[in-house]
Amino acid sequence: MDLLNTLVDKGLRRELPTREEALAVLATSDDDVLDVVAAAGKVRRHWFGRRVKLNYLVNLKSGLCPEDCSYCSQRLGSTAGILKYTWLKPDEASRAAAAGLAGGAKRVCLVASGRGPTDRDVDRVAGTIKAIKEQNEGVEVCACLGLLSDGQAERLREAGADAYNHNLNTSESTYGDITTTHTYADRVDTVTKAHAAGLSACSGLIAGMGESDEDLVDVVYSLRELDPDSVPVNFLIPVEGTPLAKEWNLTPQRCLRILAMVRFVCPDVEVRIAGGREVHLRTMQPLALNLANSIFLGDYLTTEGQAGKADLEMIADAGFEVEGAEQVTLPEHRVTAGGGCGSHEGGGCGSQESAGCGAHEGSGCGSHEGGGVCGTAPAAAAPAPAPAVVATAAGEARTDLVAVRRRGAGTDLAPNA
Repeated sequence: MDLLNTLVDKGLRRELPTREEALAVLATSDDDVLDVVAAAGKVRRHWFGRRVKLNYLVNLKSGLCPEDCSYCSQRLGSTAGILKYTWLKPDEASRAAAAGLAGGAKRVCLVASGRGPTDRDVDRVAGTIKAIKEQNEGVEVCACLGLLSDGQAERLREAGADAYNHNLNTSESTYGDITTTHTYADRVDTVTKAHAAGLSACSGLIAGMGESDEDLVDVVYSLRELDPDSVPVNFLIPVEGTPLAKEWNLTPQRCLRILAMVRFVCPDVEVRIAGGREVHLRTMQPLALNLANSIFLGDYLTTEGQAGKADLEMIADAGFEVEGAEQVTLPEHRVTAGGGCGSHEGGGCGSQESAGCGAHEGSGCGSHEGGGVCGTAPAAAAPAPAPAVVATAAGEARTDLVAVRRRGAGTDLAPNA
């Protein structure tokens, strides 16, 4: 296919595809999806080999957010039965992080619900970063706290943060349909602040919210212009109790095409499969590793993910390897050009929702006070095994694959890592 040959050549040269070419990737048929994956896989392997970076989320403060992001289970007015708790203490957060690091993660993503951090919140997070780094040599830490005020990115950098995540989520033209309590421009401003402060910028998107192909291309082109080190790609987890609970618009093939388009537009950037891969890619997850070079290990902010052991087995069975703490994530030209994430070995940043975070439920939140004391959510029995991952017809709602997180941070139960 001439289109794919052209896109591979451009990806190897870091040349921006045309909008028409990006749209054409999304318009390819299911019969051609393996060809699309193979082509984008050449670009992925050229810049990142067969390494897969593992990231681990710690939800520092869950629920009771004053923002109205339609996709988020922590939003204002959400009736989702998620865990709700106020700020974890530094030692609690450090213990949660240690579980993910023991499972092979090299980056910890610290997320907190809310519009954005107060100065006191920044102090809290600074203490948590210090505790994690004192106990885990070489760990990367990404903060995801919402909209930043002047000077806060610099304070986080001074506290030892390596990266900051704040996702654009969708195109500028449709952003107001998803969120009304802040603007698309607010999000761009926060990513710009993080970058200017010397933090590795992480910013991504959410697919499956009813957007058009044009919206997806728009947001990915906007991300390329912002030039983050990491682009987390979330697939909407339709959580009951949120406005988008009935939006089941994705198939595994659609998800693969989206990831391929992102890889072609952002060839030398850490592309991370974030929230929703288990729900929408299902048994096609191993194929997606040919497109993305980064995933989250274990659970997400408010929902359960695939078992950490299963993640590691999937990576090995697909012929990939877990990226080590001593390995630099980004290609050399990105490291030397900006000293971004991944620019030095043995510590600090090695890439970005993700990550920084990037799992869509948190959406870069961070300062709203309130909620119960950490760990005071009703005691839960040991979680049932994750439902079997099986194929499904296009458009069928797989609500059986959406489970609210009842373990890990904010509970007395061991985390999934």
